[in-house]
Amino acid sequence: MSSLEVAVVGYGLAGAVFHAPLIAAEPRMRVAAVVTGSAERAEQARRAHDGVRVFPDADALFEDIRGIDLVVVATPNRTHAPLAARALDAGIPVVVDKPFAVTVGEAEEVVAHAERAGVALSVFQNRRWDGDFRTVRELVESGRLGAVRRFESRFERWRPVPKGGWREVGSAADGAGLLFDLGSHLVDQALTLFGPVRSVYGEVDRRRPGIQTDDDVFLALTHENGVRSHLWMSAVAPRLGPRFRVLGADAGYVTYGLDPQEDALRAGRDPREDDWGTVESARWGLLGAEPDLSPHPTLAGDYPAFYAEMAAAILDGAPVPVDPRDAVAALRVLAAARRSAESGTTQLV
Repeated sequence: MSSLEVAVVGYGLAGAVFHAPLIAAEPRMRVAAVVTGSAERAEQARRAHDGVRVFPDADALFEDIRGIDLVVVATPNRTHAPLAARALDAGIPVVVDKPFAVTVGEAEEVVAHAERAGVALSVFQNRRWDGDFRTVRELVESGRLGAVRRFESRFERWRPVPKGGWREVGSAADGAGLLFDLGSHLVDQALTLFGPVRSVYGEVDRRRPGIQTDDDVFLALTHENGVRSHLWMSAVAPRLGPRFRVLGADAGYVTYGLDPQEDALRAGRDPREDDWGTVESARWGLLGAEPDLSPHPTLAGDYPAFYAEMAAAILDGAPVPVDPRDAVAALRVLAAARRSAESGTTQLV
């Protein structure tokens, strides 16, 4: 087998804008099947991917799974674990969009299932390949900042009027709300940089009328190595803070704005473009210690790397791009954050 036939289950924002274009850009993969109950999205998939088979639901796909080498689960959060389990039952490798599952127990069961089956399983933590995060990681690992004492990370937006989708009107059992949505990214990045978390303090609030779940969240993590990570995620921030502020013993780094890859994918740009993921110099972050600060080049973002590494895992026996056990660890932190918010106390992870 030299190339992989991929089925994308769910063709909304995640499936159509993120997964399918990145799969199509990987030379060793092809979007071979799409699952969607929408006639409009089915036609969109047929226009975008030559020869794609379109199924109205997951049952239809699994009844006719012949020739599929990888299943990508890009459906609403509460369905992630059950659909991943069905693919594993069929002996097919799986990529699950974040959050991996809505409970720690569900996530652990899926990981154990994959290990018993000997089938590759990974989680689409694409924000590990944001250019600004790659830059922070390089600065931390190279020692340019000295010993890091505090890591601040934000995904903030100003959306005072709710859109009304399931992420706003669903419940915690559905995996709705910013804690699961954006928190899955921010916690994963903090764990990737600084390792396991000992304790969590969380503020999980619902600010806008007409929504049923959290839209304004703050988490304070204390890592086992002593680093403190402060994470903000909000839909009600009329003034946006820095994307990252990292404070070390020798220097700090601050950068504003979001990685450009999401906007590029939404605009229909091809991830194979030569300048993919690059950030113009006017948007570089500042590195140094007061008063000696200077712009520091932002590394290019590289979402295509995820599916290149997934292809290598299946075809060449390389490691998967994201170990699913990392996602289980992140879910433990998110669960502790919710307990903290409900009790008003710091919680052990």
